[in-house]
Amino acid sequence: MKQRPVGFRPHANKDIAHHILLYGCKQPGVRGDNAIWNCGEMAHTTSSYSTAGVCGQGQQIVYAWAMDAPALKLPEGVGFKVGGDTDIDYLVLQVHYKNVDPFLAGETDSSGITMETTKQPMPKRAGVYLLATSGNIPSHSTEFLESACPLSTDLVLHPFAFRTHTHTLGRVVSGYRVRDGQWKEIGRKSPQEPQMFYNVTNPGMEIRNDDILAARCTMENNLDRDVAIGATQNDEMCNFYMMYYVDGDRIADQNSCFTSGAPWYSWERSQYARRMNVNHAPDEISLVPGEPTPRRKGHVSSIRRAENLVEKVHRPRDNTFSRNDFARLVQALNTAYDSDYKMYDNVL
Repeated sequence: MKQRPVGFRPHANKDIAHHILLYGCKQPGVRGDNAIWNCGEMAHTTSSYSTAGVCGQGQQIVYAWAMDAPALKLPEGVGFKVGGDTDIDYLVLQVHYKNVDPFLAGETDSSGITMETTKQPMPKRAGVYLLATSGNIPSHSTEFLESACPLSTDLVLHPFAFRTHTHTLGRVVSGYRVRDGQWKEIGRKSPQEPQMFYNVTNPGMEIRNDDILAARCTMENNLDRDVAIGATQNDEMCNFYMMYYVDGDRIADQNSCFTSGAPWYSWERSQYARRMNVNHAPDEISLVPGEPTPRRKGHVSSIRRAENLVEKVHRPRDNTFSRNDFARLVQALNTAYDSDYKMYDNVL
């Protein structure tokens, strides 16, 4: 008998809800009759609700939504296992609103998710693995926020979908499996597009014990202030979600990888840098699919100075480009990126 498809249908508007997360818990953050509580993030200081974490025990992400993402259908035979003898006894919906003032004034909202479920046993169980960072993005710069962790499991993970999440400064978020120094892309997307779960770049990929899962958020900050990872819309976030399935009804115990992010953490500074063969990471990690030129880490002001000088070179009737201009161009190009990265050297 053909199995009934299962999945998630969101009911939300990006102008009201910034993003929604559905968690599976062994115990919820609060007990008793409290169906609603303040989970601590994007919280209003005058909230009268009880304050607690999302889960009191056994927290794991089941689904995430943002940016008017459409419904998600899981592959045939794949489902999240909930209740019974599983480690998910409760489902908790966390909604991050752009502005809670209307609700404090008496307005209501019905943002939520409809789950399409079945009682029919599924041969494959779904799970979500999250890579995320803390960190800081200096003003007028492009910064890389990176994470990497080896997977510890006796299971074989089959990734089938991925989702990216940042706020307004994110330009591209990329996720990879690194095995024996070889990089294979899980997914890569601009977080400014609908933040839905997309099909993985390489269908049929397997992730096994001791493979390294790595992710990078390329952030571009044109503001006059530094921006840190934080809980409000004025802060930033760096998340890469990998949705996978396993054969059978167990999922991996390890479900997340967090790092401190830039400027304190990078792949090059990681204890796994040599295993990852970081110097041979793919060139397109910071390239938005469909765009010709990747974002490079560095100060935007230096890059703009270089671009202005290059434009001066291409003026056919302008003979004012001097040797000093050329020297400034070389300096601008070299200082536009990391100090270890030299586009041109010894050319004068």
